[in-house]
Amino acid sequence: MSSHSKTEIALGGAVLAAAVAFAVYAGQATGFSTSSAGYPLTASFRSIEGVTVGTDVRLGGVKIGTVSDVDLNPETYRADTTMSIVNGIDIPDDSAVVISSEGLLGGNFVEIMPGGSPFYFAAGDEILDTQSSVSLITLLLRFVSGDGEAE
Repeated sequence: MSSHSKTEIALGGAVLAAAVAFAVYAGQATGFSTSSAGYPLTASFRSIEGVTVGTDVRLGGVKIGTVSDVDLNPETYRADTTMSIVNGIDIPDDSAVVISSEGLLGGNFVEIMPGGSPFYFAAGDEILDTQSSVSLITLLLRFVSGDGEAE
């Protein structure tokens, strides 16, 4: 009887260790960490469909930050978005921000299209050149109904 209980305790410990290792890996893979080394930039979009807090911010396909806050502006009815950009990544002040898709069935992310200005955004600055997300459903409905065809 005691050999069964020792085996069960060892097996339970192994399962618990695997669960802890998985939780640590999942936290690192999703970007949840205790360090918040970054500076905020804001942007206002007409539509941010598919973008939530925690969504990647990418430049050249490389993750350089995350979306840290999304609010509806009650005066303009636009989605005011705050992004946390990793310290050491300077964004030219004529850059654009676009809501991009990872593919036909992939999720959306925020993409920064860098400009050529020698001056950079400072913490808290607003990026004015934005392009909202395009809804695939809306595009398909337009195509099926015949709207938007050249005459």
